[in-house]
Amino acid sequence: MKKYLIKTQKIFLLLFAFGFIGAQQSSKLPKDALFYMEINGKHLNNKINWAKVNPFFKELSKDDDKKTASWNDYSKTGIKYDETQYHYASANDSIYAYTTYFTLDNNQKFTEFINSIKKKGQEVTKKNNYEYVDIDDNIFVAWNDKKAVLKMMNYNKPYEYETYSDSAVAVVDSTTVATVDSVAVADDYEIEEERPFDYKEEIANLKEEIAYMKQNIKDYNAEILKTQKDIKYLEKHHKYPEEKVAKEPIRDTTYTESDEEEVPPPPPVGPRKQGEEEDEDETEVYDYEAEAAIDSAYYKEMDSLNIEKFKMVKNFAEADFDKYFNSNFELEVSKDVLNFRDANSDVFIYTDYAKIFGLQSYKSLYRNFDFDQILGKMYNSNSSYNLYFDDDKVRLINNYQHKNSDINNGFSALYKGKKNKKLTALINDKSIGYYALNINGYKYFDLIYTLFENTGDGNYQKEIKLMMETIKIVLDEEAISKIAPGNGIFVLNELKSKKVEYTDYEYDEDYNEKEIKKTKDVTVPDFTFAFATENEKYWTRIFDMLISNKDIGKNFIKEGDFYRFKEGTNQGPVDQLYFTVKDGIVYLTTSKENINPKTQSEISKKWMKDSEKYPVSGRLNLQKLLIGIDQEFKDSSEIKLLNLMKKNAGEFNYKSEIKSNSIQTEIDYNIKTSAENSLMYFFDLIDEIYKITDSEKKNHTL
Repeated sequence: MKKYLIKTQKIFLLLFAFGFIGAQQSSKLPKDALFYMEINGKHLNNKINWAKVNPFFKELSKDDDKKTASWNDYSKTGIKYDETQYHYASANDSIYAYTTYFTLDNNQKFTEFINSIKKKGQEVTKKNNYEYVDIDDNIFVAWNDKKAVLKMMNYNKPYEYETYSDSAVAVVDSTTVATVDSVAVADDYEIEEERPFDYKEEIANLKEEIAYMKQNIKDYNAEILKTQKDIKYLEKHHKYPEEKVAKEPIRDTTYTESDEEEVPPPPPVGPRKQGEEEDEDETEVYDYEAEAAIDSAYYKEMDSLNIEKFKMVKNFAEADFDKYFNSNFELEVSKDVLNFRDANSDVFIYTDYAKIFGLQSYKSLYRNFDFDQILGKMYNSNSSYNLYFDDDKVRLINNYQHKNSDINNGFSALYKGKKNKKLTALINDKSIGYYALNINGYKYFDLIYTLFENTGDGNYQKEIKLMMETIKIVLDEEAISKIAPGNGIFVLNELKSKKVEYTDYEYDEDYNEKEIKKTKDVTVPDFTFAFATENEKYWTRIFDMLISNKDIGKNFIKEGDFYRFKEGTNQGPVDQLYFTVKDGIVYLTTSKENINPKTQSEISKKWMKDSEKYPVSGRLNLQKLLIGIDQEFKDSSEIKLLNLMKKNAGEFNYKSEIKSNSIQTEIDYNIKTSAENSLMYFFDLIDEIYKITDSEKKNHTL
């Protein structure tokens, strides 16, 4: 976990403060952007307690040999934390990129910070008005005295999904590949004007490529030799030798002429001498050296492809850096993207689902089933999120809109259902949580028809249209909607415990198996699921049919107005259920008493009003839920983590309604600790989890 937290810490520090100011022409959000985010640094910086954060980051990196004294204070890495952060992700068939812009308040400190996290020996490339370095094969950072850019990019050669690639096509000359790929992404990454050929620059590039390949050959050969020694050692001693700790070889991507080293030759190829000790059943001597030679050739080929990919990504990153540092450092974003942005939120996020699910990587999953049209229509939408770290809770407000006005109106009509107080009366003070629906069941069919209309692919368009018309004629939508008009609720009352038997196995010294009967405590949920109906007789006939059925009727018993389902073994978490229909409500519950209205206090009356007011609403008391499942945890470290979560767990509240021509959903998480705000609440929790896991790791080591 420590390694993960260290990596997260570094990404957090790089991504935390991204912003802009002005000079010339503005940069534009790419047309293929499928994700956009703004982080309100002014708000968040005031909510972060650096006196707590700094010691935690220091503890994480105390064993990191890259850490230097120049940035012991993580609040002063040269990044201006109180500026707005801007992030966006873009994708096409070739380039996947994540870009972040941020403001600096101390160029020298930031340079020291970058030098401490990049690979040793990695050189910084200096341009006219900025400098940059690749801190990983696909991560680049560029900066000047005021601004910085982080780009994470991946390149993949476009693949023709309609036809399979011929093996001869797969070995196209790398120069041709680069040209074709550049054209493929020209719409989103403009190609610079062709410059005069500079032989000195070309020589430098070739030397850099040679150095890169030499370093990789050296690494792979060393690994092959080590593996061969392990094989021979295993054949002789039947165990691994004691492992010596060695530093991982560093693969630099920027070299000077003086960096070149003499590379040892590859391992010799030829028949291996048969060892003195061999298993008796071994009939052939496997030629490990020959296999190593084949693997080495494969790795060389793969590494050359990786080099080509790296050069492509580096060129695109550098082109984007040139554009940004020659602009006025402002990002133009369309009004559609910012339509639901709240300037008072701490974080704003926009996602375009139509572009995400329109990527070839998703289309390839369903293109063989002719689902392109229907899925494209379903996901032709976008969502905006505003996140708030308040003092006593975290709030997330989501606005969902479908880009098709008919479908969007269909969702609006669906969310205009009737109230039902009989269902909300099932909510009680002691309940762990509930989920309630008040939608218009009749409008559900209209929405389904709209989704399927005009979604046939090619020759199937007429068939699908005819099928939809037939369904409208055959189905009595009004009669079906009366079976379940759209009001429903699920209430989790409590979690109980019961003992169940199970079979375990023990083995004697001769490995003879012996069955042992044991008992254990399992968690049993006590819940009620209920929904309104305007056709009670229909559901009564269904329950009567279950009792008379030859196969499953033996598990059903009629007890007055209730139908009881009981499993014979009594060993499952839910071994019996009760069904009944009463006063226009269909009940499915674990206890008969659950259908009776409960006495409600002021707080449960508020929950009841919310469940009546909103088309979709719910709540979950996470603390009560964790208390109810504590017997499921046996390991000491798990119990410590569970106790920590029980102590700090809060409560979720959920509500969804139609607002501003969109489906607006708000999720609140109320905190129950003494943290100064909800942002530091999560930090304190992560800090405590780290201390527990680190302590357990040390105990295991001892």
